[in-house]
Amino acid sequence: MMPSQKRTNKYSHSERTTRLSENDGKTLHRTKRGWMWNQFFLLEEYTGPDTQYVGKLHTDQDKGDGNLKYILTGDGAGSLFIIDENTGDIHAAKKLDREEKSLYVLRAKAIDRKSGRQVEPESEFIIKIHDINDNEPKFTKDLYTASIPEMSGVGIIKTALPDMSRENREEYQVVIQAKDMGGQMGGLSGTTTVNITLIDVNDNPPRFPQSTYQFSSPESAPPGTPLGRIKANDPDLGENAEIEYSISNGDGSDVFDIITDKDTQEGIITVKKQLDFEKKILYTLRVEATNTHLDPRFLQLGPFKDTALVKISVEDIDEPPVFSRSSYLIEVDEDAKEGSIIGQVVARDPDITKNTIKYTVDRHTDLDRIFNIYSGNGSLFISKPLDREETPWHNITVIATEINNPKQSSQIPVFIRILDINDHAPEFAKYYETFVCENAKAGQLIQTVSAVDKDEPPRGHKFFFELVPEFAVHPNFSIIDNKDNTAGIITRRNGYSRSKTSTYHLPVIIFDNDYPVQSSTGTLTIQVCACDSQGNMQSCNTEALLLPAGLSTGALIAILLCIIILLVLVVLFAALKRQRKKEPLIISKDDVRDNVVTYNDEGGGEEDTQAFDIGTLRNPEAREESKMRRDVLPETIFQIRRTAPLWENIDVQDFIHRRLKENDSDPTAPPYDSLATYAYEGNDSIANSLSSLESLATDGNQDYDYLSDWGPRFKKLADMYGGEESDRD
Repeated sequence: MMPSQKRTNKYSHSERTTRLSENDGKTLHRTKRGWMWNQFFLLEEYTGPDTQYVGKLHTDQDKGDGNLKYILTGDGAGSLFIIDENTGDIHAAKKLDREEKSLYVLRAKAIDRKSGRQVEPESEFIIKIHDINDNEPKFTKDLYTASIPEMSGVGIIKTALPDMSRENREEYQVVIQAKDMGGQMGGLSGTTTVNITLIDVNDNPPRFPQSTYQFSSPESAPPGTPLGRIKANDPDLGENAEIEYSISNGDGSDVFDIITDKDTQEGIITVKKQLDFEKKILYTLRVEATNTHLDPRFLQLGPFKDTALVKISVEDIDEPPVFSRSSYLIEVDEDAKEGSIIGQVVARDPDITKNTIKYTVDRHTDLDRIFNIYSGNGSLFISKPLDREETPWHNITVIATEINNPKQSSQIPVFIRILDINDHAPEFAKYYETFVCENAKAGQLIQTVSAVDKDEPPRGHKFFFELVPEFAVHPNFSIIDNKDNTAGIITRRNGYSRSKTSTYHLPVIIFDNDYPVQSSTGTLTIQVCACDSQGNMQSCNTEALLLPAGLSTGALIAILLCIIILLVLVVLFAALKRQRKKEPLIISKDDVRDNVVTYNDEGGGEEDTQAFDIGTLRNPEAREESKMRRDVLPETIFQIRRTAPLWENIDVQDFIHRRLKENDSDPTAPPYDSLATYAYEGNDSIANSLSSLESLATDGNQDYDYLSDWGPRFKKLADMYGGEESDRD
């Protein structure tokens, strides 16, 4: 039904059916629908002066007397769509837009005004908006962007020209129009813009802008030094323009190298090996630039590489002297004489001028000035004696300097090894505290000794031990060489007595096996000690034998009282003697006796010692010389007597008695009123003489450091005389 048409009744009367119910006897009625309508249609965007008429609702129950009222509900009822409640006419109050809403669903009913009863059931109808061409075509975007590889074929948006090149023009802008109604008159249209960018492809090979390049480098340039840059141009972009440079051939391909700068796509020429102007002054290289990412579609355009010639000239500079070696090793015997040449260093001027070179020793590496060098030829010689045991290696530096240009100098290390010679005698490895038990048996081992040597023979140390020849037949002890650089001290008799001899001195000769053979004599001090039955030492103190074993406290007090009484008597005697008056020598001037001259002389002091020389007594082993009395003139000059060797005097007491007898019978001996003092330590004492009478004869200060090596018995002396360094400090 068109909106202008009025609705007609589909049914003209109502059908009623009456049936009697078996249960209640009531009559049921069914009323047929008395009104109905179809869809209504409206044009959108109506612009007339009046409201747009939609249609009319009407029911058969409407008698035209105004008793019925039409009511409209649903989408837009009362706002968009208005109904005349008396006549049922429907109008559109506003302009409608199908693009906003194309269909409205409404419901209509008719009621009795008086009773309010609904005379017809509520019915639903639809109002559809009819479309008109009131909207032009619109694109979803105002601006479109597209990209297509250059040299591409046809597509939806076609290229108008074949083989379009990005290098000529990269971006294009296209305006596209869309029309509705098939482009007929009255249709609407819309436009949009498409920006088209050509994507780069590798369709251009690299090309050098010039065929030849010139570079120069000083000959002192170290490996890795850049000399210059070259660049091949490629109009492509990104990875399509990436270039790899290489040296294809040339006489400097092993001397120079080229690397690619990934940021600038340049080739950097660098030094690969040390240059030498004197050997070669010009190099020629052929450098090749190649694309790294090739596109097989464009290989027919030609080879994607190019070559250029690079010439490199070497510049001469004044170089320092060059030694023939990187270092020198010289070996010299430690007994080499001063002034002897031990080796030579050689340096040359690498320049064409060949300047003269002088040699010097860096004194910071030779503070003691042990070595020196001839400045003209580089020969090294010794200036001071060498000692391998003190310094086995010397590391010095030799400097070579050009005479014409002292700024040009170079230096080289020289390692000097001092070769060992056998110049030290072996000696005992330590101080041995040896003892023998009083109850020892013959053939008993009492001590094992070993030796050390400061030298280092190439075949190792080999020591031999034996007794001094004069002690070879010693009745007390013997020595056995174990052939392993040790020796054993063996007893040769049964039993030893502390009361007779508490200490024995056994001299032992130690030999080495190097050339020349060196030997030394070491003396073992053997104490006689009391031991138990198992041979364990109990006591070695000889003073214990002189004292009674069981002195009581009372006895000790009595001894002390006696000593005090004696001291008191001595003091009293001295006091009485001082009080005694001296008788005058001359009682009267008339005394005719010879005058006695009184000398109040205290003596000559040390000048009296000039009457005799006691040096011989201080050193019994020294060879005696003729000593004449200085206080009297001897009448006869006697022959020099030779004293028997010291080692024949087994007992010290016998030696002293013999010396006294010789002095008593010697007319050249000092006068009897002189005091002969003996300070003999014994032949077997390793300490020798400790007297200070001979200290004036030494050339310098006595070195007592060896006392610290003699063991705990000499610790006190070592502390007293070994403080020379602290005194100097």
